[in-house]
Amino acid sequence: EVIVVDHAASEDRLLRNLGSAAAYYLETTIKPDDVIGVSSWSESLLATANAMHPLRTPRGIRVIQIEGGIGDPNSEAHASHMTRRLAALCGTEAMMLQAPGVVGSVDTKTALATDPFFQDVIRGWEDVTLALVGIGTPEPSRLLAQSGNAFDEEERRGLAEAGAVGDINLHFFDALGQRIESPLDERVISMGLDQLRRVQRCVAVAGSERKWQAIRGAIRGGWIHVLVTDSLVARRLLDDSS
Repeated sequence: EVIVVDHAASEDRLLRNLGSAAAYYLETTIKPDDVIGVSSWSESLLATANAMHPLRTPRGIRVIQIEGGIGDPNSEAHASHMTRRLAALCGTEAMMLQAPGVVGSVDTKTALATDPFFQDVIRGWEDVTLALVGIGTPEPSRLLAQSGNAFDEEERRGLAEAGAVGDINLHFFDALGQRIESPLDERVISMGLDQLRRVQRCVAVAGSERKWQAIRGAIRGGWIHVLVTDSLVARRLLDDSS
């Protein structure tokens, strides 16, 4: 399923268009007892949360963070605001993942994994019925770059050489949508692509010219079920498939 909004030359305006459409979609399709998994570092998801209205009859809904959301304090405020606001609109409390999206070493990730609260969140991922994600590129978005949860230039160069065109939850895939396995995955704290594939409904909110190849890769890989995007990207996807 694809929801298409008007393209806008202004990135801020485009984000508002995407957020409004995604918010309406969620308001009308979230089901009682849904367990909603939310990525952290997506400006389009932040716009979605800001555009949403409270659900009228929320029942049994849970909201779980599926990507580490700790980083630069200014950017982290946006990530936590998004998750907590979505939870409040659904009449519930958010289960927050108190960890960065990218840690400095495998040892750090191993140490975090011993925390009981961390373990509770990770176990909660198995219950997710609706995943709400952005689609990134090897070149990080403004929010991700500011947060400190992006790979450095040399690491991004290595991903590009491996054929990476996009990512979901900081796990990368190539132009055909095939997952790119890399040692960098061992430093990422988020729901992986294979686990994401088992979720009943994965909704991606992403648009703009610079992301169309990443969006195409996500579709080809079968990583998403619903896409909210803009008319420019939709046209590129249609022309590419003809």
